[in-house]
Amino acid sequence: MYFAPMVWLHQLSLVQFRNYVQKQFVFTDRIVGIVGPNGTGKTNVLDAVYYLSFTKSYFSRPDAQNVHHAHAGMRVEGKYDMNGVSTPITCILRENLKKEFYFDQEPYTKLSQHIGKIPCVMIAPDDVQIITGSSEERRRLMDSLLSQIHPIYLKHLIQYNKILVQRNSLLKNAAEINYLDTLLLETFNEQLVENGNIIHTYRKELINNYLPEILSLYLHIAGQQDEIHIQYQSQLNQDSFDTLLTQSLPKDQILQRTNAGIHKDDLIITIQNQPFKQEASQGQRKSLLFAIRLAEWKLIKENKGFSPILLMDDIFEKLDEQRMIQLLDWVSHSTDGQVFITDTHKERVANLLGKHLSSYQLIEL
Repeated sequence: MYFAPMVWLHQLSLVQFRNYVQKQFVFTDRIVGIVGPNGTGKTNVLDAVYYLSFTKSYFSRPDAQNVHHAHAGMRVEGKYDMNGVSTPITCILRENLKKEFYFDQEPYTKLSQHIGKIPCVMIAPDDVQIITGSSEERRRLMDSLLSQIHPIYLKHLIQYNKILVQRNSLLKNAAEINYLDTLLLETFNEQLVENGNIIHTYRKELINNYLPEILSLYLHIAGQQDEIHIQYQSQLNQDSFDTLLTQSLPKDQILQRTNAGIHKDDLIITIQNQPFKQEASQGQRKSLLFAIRLAEWKLIKENKGFSPILLMDDIFEKLDEQRMIQLLDWVSHSTDGQVFITDTHKERVANLLGKHLSSYQLIEL
């Protein structure tokens, strides 16, 4: 007999969200395939589910851009089963662009309080930026994962970024008036160090647990190891944050920004000792991307004690048949939470899911 996970999305209601003026979805199975031609709103459904987990879109766009054109305001609501209790979660964007977020009809005073309540992992074509993009993409990966597992991490991250902006503003102002307030600088340094050291500790611990999972899943999906290595790079690995800030001050004053700290961290990915983004094939990139996201899913489950929702957008494009089979095999048999999969080909999804599952739901748009 199948037992539902601790978090289960039964119903999704969209009002003036992206291409939907008004639409309601009811989800009946653990694995849901959403199929239809490009432009029908498949990705928007997944993004709405993501919204209800992270209080914002997966795509880095302002809230106003998620409102259906020619309308003002929007509403996204999900009805979840949480430990057998029906729990509505609602996001409302008012006409004046004021955002309200409700958990079981109770409003949040801070949106950050919601992060981690409904854990969620998204796999989308844009995720290739994790591998090919700037270090900011890989820091965002670590931050998203850690924020869902440890609410205290998000608190320190928000505080760190706030102080960083203030310190940079101080440096810029000092250059304009030719005077640096050293007492204020020292205060900012102390707060940066306090929060930065905690963030660095969490990231180091994460990587120790995360990397073996990534490499194991890569082997399962790709069918070979390919000599992939991922290294956590941080200035704080070699020197104390205090020392780094002191040494960096002359450069900071010239450039008018802070050049030392955890906001410079990165994950260095290599294949056969060469930069991964330059040497890896399309299939290797996709395999690593899926491994990174599925390892994220596993770590959240291990830390939360229940399965996050898995969103897989347009994942089969440019993926060879063997990798497709390996990926679906893992998703079907190694996950026990809800999974939403979008694709343009109904027959492809039906055939792949039918090979691994006795029951699934297919929604056509």
